[in-house]
Amino acid sequence: MTPSQEVDTLKTPDIDTEGYGNSELNPLDELPDEVEMSLFDHLEELRQRIFYSLIAVAVGVVGCFLVVKPIVQLLEVPAKGVKFLQLAPGEYFFVSIKVAAYSGLVLSSPFILYQVIQFVLPGLTRRERRLLGPIVLGSSVLFGAGLVFAYLLLIPAALNFFINYGEDVVEQIWSIDKYFEFVLLLMFSTGLAFQVPIIQLLLANLGIVSSATMLAGWRYVIMGGVILGAILTPSTDPLTQSLLAGAVLGLYFGGIGLVKLSGK
Repeated sequence: MTPSQEVDTLKTPDIDTEGYGNSELNPLDELPDEVEMSLFDHLEELRQRIFYSLIAVAVGVVGCFLVVKPIVQLLEVPAKGVKFLQLAPGEYFFVSIKVAAYSGLVLSSPFILYQVIQFVLPGLTRRERRLLGPIVLGSSVLFGAGLVFAYLLLIPAALNFFINYGEDVVEQIWSIDKYFEFVLLLMFSTGLAFQVPIIQLLLANLGIVSSATMLAGWRYVIMGGVILGAILTPSTDPLTQSLLAGAVLGLYFGGIGLVKLSGK
């Protein structure tokens, strides 16, 4: 064997280059920040993240309680022509705490979400991280849209139904505690119901359900939307339930369109 032949043999090893490109070393499936941690270290980090989140919630609740009166007045706007009564000692005080708690939770939710992301980020591949930004942003926008939808459409529609139904029979004097229980529950349940497209995108990108499968089950979706509207609305009037069910169905079919656009 000549030296040139020996060198040539060293330069051309027997490697399946086609298989290499399709191997598990795909850069998108790598863990860029993979760090070896023990179970104790994971639990300790989780404890710290929860602690920071609780501090953020506490700060948000206290801050909202200091300015709770304008928030209460804002939430009373949809109930036009209604007088509110305090039917028990301290009822308005406990309502203020409840309103501050819900408002503080909303204000602190970006920080809580940040803590969750920081905890799970080291275990995500590059492919999964590419989905993280759009999912977080879309979820936040949809939750805010759900709150606005409930405040501008669902709550006024429900209140008008109740006021008009008993207008000639009873005087509209309501318990302030019952009113805010109704308003806060409806707003938050609507915000959660608006997460339907995000769930669809997650399922599609994980390869669990395709857009064709989602569309094929439209009959069950309509039935589920009606049931969901009945469960999530704290009132029993059909108008509020129909509005929420219609919004959920619209979001579901819109989510199918997003899944198709994403190629899943």
